[in-house]
Amino acid sequence: MTRVSNTMIGLLNLLTLLISIPIIGGGLWMAKSTATCESFLQRPLMVVGFVILLVSLAGFIGACFHVVWALWLYLAVMLFLIAALLAVTVFGFVVVGPGGGIVVPGRAYKEYHLQSYSPWLRKRIEKPSYWMTVRSCILGSKTCSNIVTWTPMDYMTRNLSPIQSGCCKPPTSCDYQAPMMTQDPDCYKWNNDPNLLCYECDSCKAGVLEDVRRDWHRLSILNIIMVMLLIVIYFVGCCAFQNAKRADDYYSYPESRMYKARPKWNFY
Repeated sequence: MTRVSNTMIGLLNLLTLLISIPIIGGGLWMAKSTATCESFLQRPLMVVGFVILLVSLAGFIGACFHVVWALWLYLAVMLFLIAALLAVTVFGFVVVGPGGGIVVPGRAYKEYHLQSYSPWLRKRIEKPSYWMTVRSCILGSKTCSNIVTWTPMDYMTRNLSPIQSGCCKPPTSCDYQAPMMTQDPDCYKWNNDPNLLCYECDSCKAGVLEDVRRDWHRLSILNIIMVMLLIVIYFVGCCAFQNAKRADDYYSYPESRMYKARPKWNFY
């Protein structure tokens, strides 16, 4: 039983160590590849990935070399890690749960409204200093330059990303011949200047939040798989810890074992 448990925990930790690498890489890729440089939900996942990497090393060493203190540390941190990953996953679902686009009649794309998203996300995205950083990233990504040459027919038949839908054009409902009071406020924030466009529109901020929402839903699948795997590894680790501790106690008292192995029957 000792050999089986230790071998299993060693193999499982080796697997977890290998899995932590794409978790870290995926967090880095999503944080840097997005047009908004938005990474506040990816950072916790990257931290968890690094912790998984370190904990897996400790568990692997403890199981393979019967290092009791390493296994003890491994189990303590693993329990904390499971709780932290669960908290990050649940928090992500609660925060990015609301949202989604509204179908525009006669168009292939959707439009997004800031009021559809959670108060926590809205409060964060509406901070002027924070929005300036995101806005600079959108400008630097040339996201809107990709649709500059589109014709009216393209807008009728082709899809737009959430950021393109919110930041690169005025709302479809805008009618500049109608009275101002009946218009979406974003209609009058629109400007043909390539450096302005609709970057100050609420629809642009909503497009950014929709982009974050979609990224986080992809990451949540990986989070759930990791939580299930870590729970299995934790229980197997408890068995390995008990086995390593039993082996450590066994080798700590050789005299007692020798006495019990060869009892004296002659009491005189």
